[in-house]
Amino acid sequence: MSDLAHGSDTTAPPSLAAEQDALAAHIRDPERVPPPPGIEERRLKIYRELFFNNVEGLLANGFPVIRRIFDTRNEGARDDGTAWTRLIRAFFREHGCRTPLFTELPREFMRWLEDRAEREAAGEVLDPSQPAWLQELAHYEWVELALQLSDAGPDDIAHDPDGDLLDGRPLLSPLAWPLAYAWPVHTIGPEHQPHTPPDIPTLLLLRREAGGEVSFHALTPLTFRLLQRLDEQPGLSGREQLLALATEAGAPDPAAFLVDGAGMLAQLRAEGTVLGTRRE
Repeated sequence: MSDLAHGSDTTAPPSLAAEQDALAAHIRDPERVPPPPGIEERRLKIYRELFFNNVEGLLANGFPVIRRIFDTRNEGARDDGTAWTRLIRAFFREHGCRTPLFTELPREFMRWLEDRAEREAAGEVLDPSQPAWLQELAHYEWVELALQLSDAGPDDIAHDPDGDLLDGRPLLSPLAWPLAYAWPVHTIGPEHQPHTPPDIPTLLLLRREAGGEVSFHALTPLTFRLLQRLDEQPGLSGREQLLALATEAGAPDPAAFLVDGAGMLAQLRAEGTVLGTRRE
């Protein structure tokens, strides 16, 4: 995939480099780009299917919900394949990957969707048939894989697992990721494909558990904001965080809010979202 994205080997002779570029361009877009001369169609077909099928299979594994949804969006047989195949062919044709690592291919798909969103925001019409929630759903599916593959660990930052969560500085686990979406990405599927986003955002926590599996949790706005604050302002104590949050929320009784917030921090530590308090 990286060869197709970046062109030929710069150490190859000019004639070979040109032939490699021509072959790569044809494999990426066989409908519009002719193959280099001298290669029989049987061999070209093998190359085309090998490259595309590898990419399609990896992305199908990385985005199973999107794959299932697009499999239901086929309006009868078409010469250019299923809706899912057309989506992946567009990615295969248009995107220049930044990495040769196959494990990073889902992230490259995300970059392609982000680039398309920016182009559409600038007024370019690309594919009006694509659902508005596609980019967020892809991110939701990708982030699960990213969390599974993350090298981060609970011992990356010195902390006291039994530290005082009010007087100390609570430490958010690097394996607990609070996320906000405009669309209800955790409910979108073949049977539920909304046309308009809800009035309130979808707030979620993804956390990698000790066994390696990723768990998903809905968050209240206050809990989400608290987790945001722990990440954004790590130098504040738990008490300072909660009192600042009370001010943000317009809480009428900051003392009662502090008591409730202390219980929230304790619960977050018990479930592994907060690791404890930072050490000096």
